[in-house]
Amino acid sequence: MVIPCFDEAERLDPDQVFALSAAGLDVLLVDDGSSDGTVDVMKAAAARSSGRIETFELGVHLGKAEAVRRGMRHAAAEDVDIVGFCDADFATPPDEVVRLAAALRRRPELVAAIGSRVDLLGHEVDRPWFRATGNRVYSAVASRLLGSRIRDTQCGAKFFRTGDPLSVAIAEPFADAWGFDAELLGRLLVGRPPAAPVSPDAIGEIPLERWSHVPGSKLGRRAAVTALFDLVHLRRRLRRWRRGAPVQISD
Repeated sequence: MVIPCFDEAERLDPDQVFALSAAGLDVLLVDDGSSDGTVDVMKAAAARSSGRIETFELGVHLGKAEAVRRGMRHAAAEDVDIVGFCDADFATPPDEVVRLAAALRRRPELVAAIGSRVDLLGHEVDRPWFRATGNRVYSAVASRLLGSRIRDTQCGAKFFRTGDPLSVAIAEPFADAWGFDAELLGRLLVGRPPAAPVSPDAIGEIPLERWSHVPGSKLGRRAAVTALFDLVHLRRRLRRWRRGAPVQISD
């Protein structure tokens, strides 16, 4: 489980990280060039983990997309069958993260198991209305562009089976620093030699039973609007990526 961290000294809860390792998940804490005490918190957690928690420092701030990508590449290079990522604020609580991993292991036909913050009866999904509305709009557009039925492309908890499709999909940086979730799913769906396209039915969307908004998100409203407008270029970017054209990084 890769957890990207940028200036998270006040929000990164070691007990939440320990809950993942106690459930059998190895954890990789990736520092994205933090300027506060994040690295100290990470190292203290790793020192108490008996090897189940590791740290990985990028040295400079590269953004969440690159922190996740490099962390996943680092983790996938080990002898593991699945690799995933979640946010450092644990808006998706550890037991839900573990449930996602279990879903992917239980269903061998799946290449990915992604969390979905669908507001269903009996589920506790707590999001500000403007974020919930923005996510529905973004995911609806992304789903149309990807030719899939994904209800929530942006949930910060996802797991993937290791192998050629994932290795190829994370081999190069993502163009969009905030919309990389949709771009990653798109790369899996369109494929690029030597990896064949992944069937939409091989991506399992798992409704989360609990999810809570945590104040302090690095994604402001302006950045969210910019990400939505940048999304319209996703299909063209994926076509270029599949042909092997250089990835053009957005500002």
